[in-house]
Amino acid sequence: MTANTADLDRARLSRALERVAGGDAAALEDLYRRTSAKLFGVVLRILGDRSEAEDVLQDVYITIWNRAGSYDATRGVSPITWLATVARNRAIDRARSRGLRQTKPIEAAVDVADSEPLAFVGLESADEARRLKACLEALDARQANAIRTAFFDGVTYEALAARLGAPLGTVKSWIRRGLAGLKACLSA
Repeated sequence: MTANTADLDRARLSRALERVAGGDAAALEDLYRRTSAKLFGVVLRILGDRSEAEDVLQDVYITIWNRAGSYDATRGVSPITWLATVARNRAIDRARSRGLRQTKPIEAAVDVADSEPLAFVGLESADEARRLKACLEALDARQANAIRTAFFDGVTYEALAARLGAPLGTVKSWIRRGLAGLKACLSA
């Protein structure tokens, strides 16, 4: 990871924590996606039990939701360090409450495998979703609506025709022409 990438990640996490402090649930979801694997590793190393670690990780994000306002980027502590400290403290609290004393240093969390897909896979998927959305918006409204309802909502052609009050053949034509338009738009 280059210095610029690390700085960018740090800035993104800091902004996400600021938004979480303001009650932004989408920011918490973004923060979770970016940090859960690392924080899970911290908790798992301390507790040694996957099920218990999952339970504590949920508590960690509840704590983050409630205490994000206490993170101060001007103190020089990186956001991931602050988050890992919250996770470590919650895991130690759980271990103490259960009578467990076996802990490992936080640095050992680096060795935990990250089950999330690589970052570029997520970026690729997001880019494909944006392209699909743009292509759907370029279609005739009836075609786009029929495609969304049939393919995204799982409604059968027959039920869709009844819902729209249109003949089944017409609905099938809208979908067929819309799919042809999507194919052309996505391959451009």
